[in-house]
This record gives sequence, structure tokens and C-alpha cells, in this order.
Amino acid sequence: FLMQTSEMLRKICVRNLVRKYCRGLTAERKAQLQQKVVTSAVFSGKKEGYLESLSQPFLETRLKENDLNPKVLQLIRGENIKYVTPVIKYDRNGFKARERLLVLTQSSAYVVEMAKIKQKIEYSTLKGISTSNLSDGIVVIHVPEDNKQKGDVILQCEHLFETVTKLCILANKQSVVKVVKGSLRFRIGSGKEGTMVFAVGPEPQVFKDKTGQLTVV
Repeated sequence: FLMQTSEMLRKICVRNLVRKYCRGLTAERKAQLQQKVVTSAVFSGKKEGYLESLSQPFLETRLKENDLNPKVLQLIRGENIKYVTPVIKYDRNGFKARERLLVLTQSSAYVVEMAKIKQKIEYSTLKGISTSNLSDGIVVIHVPEDNKQKGDVILQCEHLFETVTKLCILANKQSVVKVVKGSLRFRIGSGKEGTMVFAVGPEPQVFKDKTGQLTVV
């Protein structure tokens, strides 16, 4: 009987401590924990660098709304901007690297060049998100094959765990994220596909190899 009473008291004590901790959380800290739970579900045990990312708080955004060109703001007016980060976009043909911004709103992802919107991806149409198991910052956003889209979006993000987590949560599509090994296929457009190969080397680089594949080291 004493053992049962002791166990009951222990559970009550733990429950009270948990309740006290939860009630003491700030809204910002609660948001951090909720995001980190998603990051864990997507990347834990799958991608290099995940453990190192645990101690790094996610920022609300990497750029402020007023850092965007007024023409871009006018084009996406009415949509609540949630997150903006600089990215490198690789062309689907030739794989030339271009500086862009990734803008995530409540309903869509935008790839932005200065005052132009280069591509809009509505979350409802997003087919998948792919990244490698290595420590590179490459992420591929897979889109449907229709006349509205030029093809899948190949991006390099400095804060990959943060960016993919934000995209997952906003799109409510955590289940479509794939962490791949070796290589992945992406759609170029007009029914064509390309291949991206992931390798380990002495220094990070992204280039088009002799076979025409995009190689990420």
C-alpha cells in the first residue's frame, strides 16, 4: 500500500512540475519548441548537422517585410508574410547559381528576384520537399506538372533546418519531406527530368559534371 501511495504521489508531483513549466513558457519559447518537434520528426537520425542544430534557436524571419522591394509587396498584397530568407537558386537548365529570396506567406511560397516574382508555389499544390542526408544546404521543392509551373525549384539555404521546418508547418505537409541518399530526380519541365548527385569531398561545391548532372559535394 505504501508503495502504491508513493508512486501516486510521485506521478502527481511530476504532473504539477510539468504544468508549472508549461504555464511559465513564453509564447516565443512555446513556438520554438513546437517548431523543433517538427524538425526532429523530419530530420532526426536522417540528416547530418541535425544534432548541432538543436541548440540554435530558429529566427522568426531572416529578413523583414520592409526589406522586400515595394513592387514585390504590392504583388503579394493581402497575403500575410511569415518568413523571408536569402537563398541560392540553381537553374533547371545549366544549373547556373542565382541569388534569390524565398518568401513564405500563409498560403504560398515565392521565389523572388529583386522586384520580380520568378515562381509562385501554392501550398495546396506542393508535391514534395527533398533534401540529402549530408550536410549540404540543398532543398528541392517539387511542384505539379502543369502550365503554371516551370519545374521543380532547386535551392541552397544557409539555414536549411529552419527553412524546411517553416515551410512544412505553413504548408501543413510534414509528411511529404524526403531525406535521400546518393541522388534524387527533379522535374525540369515539359516532361523532362534531371538528376542531382550527392557526394562527400574535401570542400563544399555545387557544379554540373561531365554527364550533365548537378553534383553537390
